[in-house]
Amino acid sequence: MPFKIKTLNNISPLGLKLFGDNYAVAGDTASPDAVLVRSAIVDTDEIPSMQAIARAGAGTNNISIEKATEKGVCVFNTPGANANAVAELVFIMLGIHARKIHKSLEFSNALAAETDDKAISEKVEKGKASFSGFELQGKTLGIIGLGKIGVLASNAGLQHGMRVIGYDPFPTVANVHLLNPRVELAHKLDDVISQADVISVHVPLSDKTRNLIGEAQLKKAKNGVILMNYARKGIYDDAAVIAALDSGKVGGYINDFPSKALLGKPNVICTPHLGASTAESEENCAVMAVNQLRNYLEYGIVANSVNFPGIEIYPEASTRTRVVVINKDVPNMIAQITQVIGNAGLNIVSFTNASNGKVGYNIIDLEKDLPESLVASIKSIGNVVRVRVLRFPLK
Repeated sequence: MPFKIKTLNNISPLGLKLFGDNYAVAGDTASPDAVLVRSAIVDTDEIPSMQAIARAGAGTNNISIEKATEKGVCVFNTPGANANAVAELVFIMLGIHARKIHKSLEFSNALAAETDDKAISEKVEKGKASFSGFELQGKTLGIIGLGKIGVLASNAGLQHGMRVIGYDPFPTVANVHLLNPRVELAHKLDDVISQADVISVHVPLSDKTRNLIGEAQLKKAKNGVILMNYARKGIYDDAAVIAALDSGKVGGYINDFPSKALLGKPNVICTPHLGASTAESEENCAVMAVNQLRNYLEYGIVANSVNFPGIEIYPEASTRTRVVVINKDVPNMIAQITQVIGNAGLNIVSFTNASNGKVGYNIIDLEKDLPESLVASIKSIGNVVRVRVLRFPLK
């Protein structure tokens, strides 16, 4: 029986075709094994059959992650797949603000009402002084969050001749290795805020990052600082930003999240959530998300999960059955699971365990089939959340 995949948004066909013949994919699929989503809201309670959710993008605030974890549903995202699209847009929009391109285009388009080219030229010569801007070279760029996007934005700032200061309380070694050594690393958030002419945030939205930059932080910023948000709405305290715009403390707010309070305000540019809206980004995210779902459903492999520990072990050719046990991360779970299998006289070819402090994830490979009675015994162990049995045909 093929795996059933429910799509909740339009997903790039380049990604969907990777599912192959062993999958049934549709937006109206009933009782799906997994859900593939971009921005739609996913409530785990509404789809009890699903084993996994893949978000074709980095943010997962549209998914009920806590509920998913409680039910043993693995939630994936696609970090880095849209990084280039977002980092490019940051500098496109910063350039538009710096040179007042958006206002100059409005001015030029209005000249269509003039009678001839001579009148247009006269208006241009008189009006162009209103659009004098500034250069990025020599300015200080502060990057908050050194994930895939933050690293690309930091390196691009150097290419524009800017001084770049980066801050991340928990940087990963892999990302830091990609960072140009000329990027200065700050030890405190305030060190970035106090020195930057431009501040760009690239962190996920969470309880720790909500209103990360508000009134207290903006008081420490340079007068006329430019703020950028191509990450998530809520990282800046918009009320504090608006007050700082009105006072002149903030010289511009460039963001991807239009709101009633922001639209139409001077020195505010709102793009309509365009950060990852490129054909290339959507394809990259879809391909990564589909591959993650396939590896999880077919082999129990976890990569780029936001709620399960990572574990990437493919079965050997001799493996007939793979048992995946998801449990609460408490003591003595491995001993109880292996005891059930050992008491039945089954030889464990391979046992791999990983945990993230909340979820324990176990992959057990056997050379024989696991009877349903033993599956039921494992499920009955206290603190076991879910058991999956993957069977592989003889080759």
